[in-house]
Amino acid sequence: MPTQLVENSWITLPDGRKLAARIWLPHAQPAPVILEYLPYRKRDGTAPRDETTHTVFAKEGYACIRVDIAGTGDSDGQFDDEYSEQELSDGEAVLEWIASQDWCDGNVGMIGISWGGFNGLQLAYRQPKALKAVVSVASTVDRYADDIHFMGGCLLSDNANWGAQMFAYLTRPADPELRSDWREDWLSRLENTPFSSSDWLRHPNRDDFWKHGSVCEDWSAIQVPVLAITGWADSYVNAPPALAANLNTPTKAMIGPWEHRYAHISKLGAADFHSEVLGWFDRWLKGAENGSEDLPDYRVFMQEHFNPTKENKPRKGRWIAETTWPSPNISPRLVYPTQDGLRDTPSSGHVTVCSSAHTGQASGYFTPGMRIDNELAEDQAPDDALSVCFDMAPQETSLEILGRPTLKFAFSVDRPVAQLVVRLCDVSPEGVSQRITYRPLNLCHYQSHETPQALVPGQTYHAEIALNECAHHLRPGHVLRLAISTTYWPIVWPSPKAANVTLDLQDCAVSLPVRAVDHEVFPANPGPAQDFPVLQAEELRAPSSTSNRHVSQDGYMALDTFDDYGKARDPYHGLIVGSDVAMHYGIHPNDPASARFEAQWHFTFEREDWQVSIHTETAMHGDTENFYLHRKLRATEGADETEVLTKEWSETIPRGLL
Repeated sequence: MPTQLVENSWITLPDGRKLAARIWLPHAQPAPVILEYLPYRKRDGTAPRDETTHTVFAKEGYACIRVDIAGTGDSDGQFDDEYSEQELSDGEAVLEWIASQDWCDGNVGMIGISWGGFNGLQLAYRQPKALKAVVSVASTVDRYADDIHFMGGCLLSDNANWGAQMFAYLTRPADPELRSDWREDWLSRLENTPFSSSDWLRHPNRDDFWKHGSVCEDWSAIQVPVLAITGWADSYVNAPPALAANLNTPTKAMIGPWEHRYAHISKLGAADFHSEVLGWFDRWLKGAENGSEDLPDYRVFMQEHFNPTKENKPRKGRWIAETTWPSPNISPRLVYPTQDGLRDTPSSGHVTVCSSAHTGQASGYFTPGMRIDNELAEDQAPDDALSVCFDMAPQETSLEILGRPTLKFAFSVDRPVAQLVVRLCDVSPEGVSQRITYRPLNLCHYQSHETPQALVPGQTYHAEIALNECAHHLRPGHVLRLAISTTYWPIVWPSPKAANVTLDLQDCAVSLPVRAVDHEVFPANPGPAQDFPVLQAEELRAPSSTSNRHVSQDGYMALDTFDDYGKARDPYHGLIVGSDVAMHYGIHPNDPASARFEAQWHFTFEREDWQVSIHTETAMHGDTENFYLHRKLRATEGADETEVLTKEWSETIPRGLL
């Protein structure tokens, strides 16, 4: 066990603001330090997860520190935006502060999943002296291409969803046990919470807003060793192989079957995350000669067909390893969409794609792991039936794909704005279609994400879509399917009007990254999860999750989900926290402009003589010209829920080429 757990310590920044930190100290000091830097509240938000990680790392001789970003948790200041200059410059000051403490030996590593995985890379990019190694989980190297806002130039519905979640998160108060000025600070947070989904939507192209914090702008800037990890059920699958392929510093990539969670707490096949992290930091923070630099560049879980369901269930497959990445074991195989399916030789002809607006109902939640359950992609057969599909002949022998398949195609349209969504699926002999990978493209971005242009109806264009990273083993008798649609709701926000996209098959080709090895040369399996401590919170309300689809009399199709994250009392300081969220995705099959998203978040915080409650409502819809965003906040305090503040905001943003 750590010699000391410091529930709260203050880090004073150069301008006088103070950031709140929780610190785990080991027996032997000074020691190397592991930093996790987040806006998710170390006091309650990440406390259950922190118990499973930092207590383990401290026992192995590391000082660990969880720091709340400015304006979140118990930290001073006003939050402005994700990965902002304020956040990153504050992060540099935090690293300098850590290095100056008598319990630090001067060697600091950063760890994090999602937000913390992002800013670990982003701070490494700035080359602070104390930062010596990074473990980045479920992160991105390109904030425009591979985050929660846009994909392929298409607007993701999670831009609104994530904005709604951050809106609710940022209204939460500091703990009065730590901040005597908590109420004044809380009122400031309530009044000044940024309208993030609107701010992000105002940057529909890859401009300087998105280039900031995108480490792919200069791969050479990262000069510390990086271990990059994610899971196939997660949405952040492209960064680990990109880092392994492009960084000039020791870099290793690993992708398991997991969702958006640390691997040891995954519901899809928990693995030994602790040994991976400790091995990496032991090598680069402690100087242990443990061979971490000799690990394969890329270790992956090669998935196989299973019966896909929205519920969290383990995946089928096996672990493999590529000593170097890019790998000489990967060769491109060209196959061609034809009138007879996917074939080895091209053919002529034209195919027009125009999908019902509700195509994508089996797509699942964009980032599984952020809800409790009911969030994975299901059998794609219903969506395949609404798409144009090209099937390969059933496999006579196994086929393995590892990498990013690409589709090059020639097309014309009948609208100035249109999109195309491409999926690869593994179809079993029984007809069950499992999504292998997918990727949308806003066809206005056919040449550039920085300078898109309206399309001229009838004109022929050429484009390419690199689908998301995948690793999949097709068994004999299974069929590889290329499915193409013009919509994929609710993941992708539809174009304003239904469009006909006509493909010229003579200029269409799929490049499959086919893997072929005689035998595996390196053990790749990280092994099962070790035992780890769990926060012994007092459960006052159990978590639960529901997900329901229904169709109105007029044909409007809705997906309604509810996640109750439960209510519990923290064993260390007694704070009681409860939360839940209801979400609504709706669309009419005949009207892509009818797409609508709504979310209602609810938080409660309690002590014996203190209670606050926060309700937020967020909605987004559009028409053929504009997007309309609305949000509402109601905050109360006391057992009688005396109103503290009720406020509403609305924004209208032109659609432009979305």
